[in-house]
Amino acid sequence: MARQHNKNYLVILTKRLILRDFNEEDWKSVHEYASDPEVVRYVEFGPNTEEESKNFIHRALVHQKEKPRKDFTLAIVLKATNTLIGGCGIYLISPDNQEGSIGYVLNRNFWGQGYATETAQALLEFGFNQLKLHRISATCDPKNTSSARVLEKIGMRREAYFHEHKWIKGKWRDSLLYAILEHEWANLKHSKIK
Repeated sequence: MARQHNKNYLVILTKRLILRDFNEEDWKSVHEYASDPEVVRYVEFGPNTEEESKNFIHRALVHQKEKPRKDFTLAIVLKATNTLIGGCGIYLISPDNQEGSIGYVLNRNFWGQGYATETAQALLEFGFNQLKLHRISATCDPKNTSSARVLEKIGMRREAYFHEHKWIKGKWRDSLLYAILEHEWANLKHSKIK
């Protein structure tokens, strides 16, 4: 996976995807998935209005300019067609402890094709290799079994089940916490090479 820093612009390449910084023109593609009730069922945002999708892009652009940068909110783009199919990110939640978290969301027309797994693997690689993190975590709603499978597939282990952890869309929601340490990720990569 190649990574490029063109001044403040981040690009991560995988086999089929380009994970890149958002730009202003992306808001319509973001709105397509962020306004879909099925896509946002298990996440804290949405369904978005057009204004909320534009505000999301605005916040992402602001984060791109921060120094040091702690929020890497990225577009997920298909290499073959240059189609924006979702969003993802890696966020430094405790720089002093070298800890980050990841997240991802895909337009439902692209579910079930391995794109979330490919995205999450790329985020781990970027987090451990480029950001030099020691620990990366992720949370998901226990009912979101597809997302939990992605996290397990990339080698993250379930560490906790938080009951009524977050107030989301008018009700208390539970969360699963997954995590992986740098040396666990390195061992996984090493065992796959053999």
